[in-house]
Amino acid sequence: MDDRLNLPDLSICLTDKLLDPPHSEPNRMNKPIFAFVIALFSPGLLSAQTLRERDIIYQRTEGVALTMDVFVPEKPNGVGIIKIVSGGWKSNHSKVKDGFSSPYTDQGYTVFAVFHGSQPRYQVRDIMGFMHRAVRFIRTNADRWNIDPDRIGVTGSSAGGHLSLILATKGGPGDPKANDPVDRASSAVQAACVFYPPTDYLNWSEPGDDCVGVGKQQRWQPAFGDESKTAETRQVLGRHMSPIYHVSEKTPPVSIIHGDADPIVPLYQSQSFQTVAESKGVPIQLVIKEGAKHGWPNKEADEVQFVNWFNQHLLK
Repeated sequence: MDDRLNLPDLSICLTDKLLDPPHSEPNRMNKPIFAFVIALFSPGLLSAQTLRERDIIYQRTEGVALTMDVFVPEKPNGVGIIKIVSGGWKSNHSKVKDGFSSPYTDQGYTVFAVFHGSQPRYQVRDIMGFMHRAVRFIRTNADRWNIDPDRIGVTGSSAGGHLSLILATKGGPGDPKANDPVDRASSAVQAACVFYPPTDYLNWSEPGDDCVGVGKQQRWQPAFGDESKTAETRQVLGRHMSPIYHVSEKTPPVSIIHGDADPIVPLYQSQSFQTVAESKGVPIQLVIKEGAKHGWPNKEADEVQFVNWFNQHLLK
């Protein structure tokens, strides 16, 4: 056996131990030592400017740990941005590639890459709950990352955009009687920026186009569960999981970018949401990408518009 010390293995042990959530296991290491150890050993040190903290557990469910990675800039501006890692309500770390956080961390934003349990094991109802829990966890531990708990933005694409708008429209107070302090915190966000989000499953490409696990969304039926099997239960589930039905005067500012040639989530979804948001007085902008489908080359460059939106609505 080779007894030589393997530094990458040691770094994984150290960072896994150090970065467990404070409300699940004690973390007594002071910040200077913490920073030194991470800088010395961690493969999560992306550059001199950004530090990546990996696999921070925000919830445990059915023996599964739900995690997030946190990207901490060299000069934090005190604002957190949640990036929901989700496509088709499936979530995995392979989606977090080089430059994932750069548009935001370069401007001083602390980025939280949130992963969730994937369908079909978990249904959309469950996943929506995971997202509320993630926001509550971040808000409860705001001091840990030196962010303002009242200035949190959210962003995502497709299913991640849907979940972002769920937080924007349904986020709210926690349970003041909960034993877990995390569950007492609010899941509200203060701004949202999304790419091509589903917003209304009862009116998919035109009024009356029911797509709650049927029709154009038949292939996603396992993600919707048994409630998608009858017209009556689809109406209930469709309203529950469609952000458009939960827009109110309290909905935070929303920015959307959507291609007019999207074959998966029609532009109609964003246009309908914009109409309802405007009727409620919600600050909203919809940028339509001519000829763009469901994603496009160098899509990350468009996140500059999201950064500007967050700058406008989250920076004091």
